[in-house]
Amino acid sequence: MRVSRLTKFAAIATVAVLLAGASAFSQTGSTDETRRKVKSRTTPAYPELARRMNVSGKVKIEVVIAPDGRVKATRVVGGHPLLVQTCQDALKEWKFGASSEETTQIVEFEFHGNN
Repeated sequence: MRVSRLTKFAAIATVAVLLAGASAFSQTGSTDETRRKVKSRTTPAYPELARRMNVSGKVKIEVVIAPDGRVKATRVVGGHPLLVQTCQDALKEWKFGASSEETTQIVEFEFHGNN
């Protein structure tokens, strides 16, 4: 039995659409309604080497927050290597509002080279 090219293309396209739809449902994002409020925060120190090199930019860190509001884990999403460690260290001291479950959200810091 021979299958035409059009039939193969239709089958492949259908599978691609189904997979794309399934992956769209599995993705989660943090919106303003689901973000947990920060109860206390520590500002990251501007590293001296980064200051001398006039390094600036944004650092994005994904934070896993325990139900009691403590920072459970951090993961760097983006940013200059000279700036990310100070942001992670500061985030470990942050406290968030309590929640019924563990949540994940992105925290962004901005550094300006002329500070």
